[in-house]
Amino acid sequence: MSTSNDAGEPITEEGLAALKAEISELETVARRDIAARILEARGHGDLSENAEYHAAKEDQGHLETRIQRLRQRLRNAVVVESVGGGGNTMDFAVEADVRDLGTDEVHRWTIVGAAEADRGAGKLSAESPVAKALLGQPVGETVELETPRGVRKLKIERLV
Repeated sequence: MSTSNDAGEPITEEGLAALKAEISELETVARRDIAARILEARGHGDLSENAEYHAAKEDQGHLETRIQRLRQRLRNAVVVESVGGGGNTMDFAVEADVRDLGTDEVHRWTIVGAAEADRGAGKLSAESPVAKALLGQPVGETVELETPRGVRKLKIERLV
């Protein structure tokens, strides 16, 4: 699967659901909370010297910007289906155990869209050098990757 798609940003089904949930949360709960803060701050008198009011209005601006950016990502999102256990190669949205031959550590990684990346959760951005090296490689393959610390060798042990 090639992730360089001019038509949009690749995303998994889970990533799309999380994106929609975040937008919903921001458009309902977060907007309501900020509106309540603004209303309360307005009750404190002169708005020109009301730090609470200005802070709430600034937060409101940041929130609306965040919502606009997320909505743009949603418009650009292209769901890429996982081939799951049916394939034999490391692909987008496929979870795999990958051994770092330098440290002998095994990592469980899934290649996801850039916006979904979370290294701590084992989700590698498809744009990352590691993901680019692994994409399309078969189980059992060892790839070499040039890093700032030198060459790194990774072996795809199995697809999960």
